Amino acid sequence: MMGPFDLPGDSIQTVTTAIPADQKNLAFGYTNALLDLVPTLKQPILHFWTMQPTVIMGLKDKRLPELTAAIRAVQRYGYDYVLRNSGGLAVVADGGVLNVSLFSPLTTPIPSIEAAYAQMTSLVDATWPELALQHYEITRSYCPGDYDLSVNGLKIAGIAQRRSTNALVTMLYLSVTGDQPMRGDLIRSFYRAGLGDHSNDWHFPDVDPNVMTTTAALLNQPLTVADAQERFLTACSTAGLRVGRAKLAAMMAEPQFTTTLTRETAQMARRQPRLTAM
Repeated sequence: MMGPFDLPGDSIQTVTTAIPADQKNLAFGYTNALLDLVPTLKQPILHFWTMQPTVIMGLKDKRLPELTAAIRAVQRYGYDYVLRNSGGLAVVADGGVLNVSLFSPLTTPIPSIEAAYAQMTSLVDATWPELALQHYEITRSYCPGDYDLSVNGLKIAGIAQRRSTNALVTMLYLSVTGDQPMRGDLIRSFYRAGLGDHSNDWHFPDVDPNVMTTTAALLNQPLTVADAQERFLTACSTAGLRVGRAKLAAMMAEPQFTTTLTRETAQMARRQPRLTAM
């Protein structure tokens, strides 16, 4: 039986994680470990997570001809960097950005890529009903894609997804508050330094900081990441989902989960790019 937002069942478990600055690989260690857990839990999961100021690079960014220079540019803004284990391009995480990962056991028939994106899009629509959200590529944003979420051409969020044999996760970053023009400038500097004098054969975005904004700016009201998280949970409840925490918390406290999390985090750490001397 499919429930609200086309999710299997009528209940969802939730967990919130603040990723410490010295454990940045935990962010995607959690993604992999929760993806592994979902088939046993047999319920969707909503994972909210935040990071210290960090540029999250996609696998494509490893192809930048001057990657070390690109990372040095990021560090000049006071941001750290981490490489995620999914495609796409660089995005920004900091105290004003909420990351939302929606995990779901795979059902039969298996949802299409479009259907999985639609689940997250409908959840975001329900969370921010006063925003006339559209999804199409904002070409000069950072990490542009078909499922960019925007209002009047100004992007506030991007969506990606990953699948395992028995589960899928759709991942959203949402710019809630903070200095979005600076974030855009940061990623523009990252790509300019990373390309140097080389031709842009990989079609890295020519970022225009003016094509992105935050939900706080659109609503013209102060808004925290905690406020945004509460809105997502309220949207779930309003749609008829029973929101719980205890079952997932108990499973995450088991040694099996801890072992998986440690292994996956270590694997992410091994994948990080080694910088060359400059």
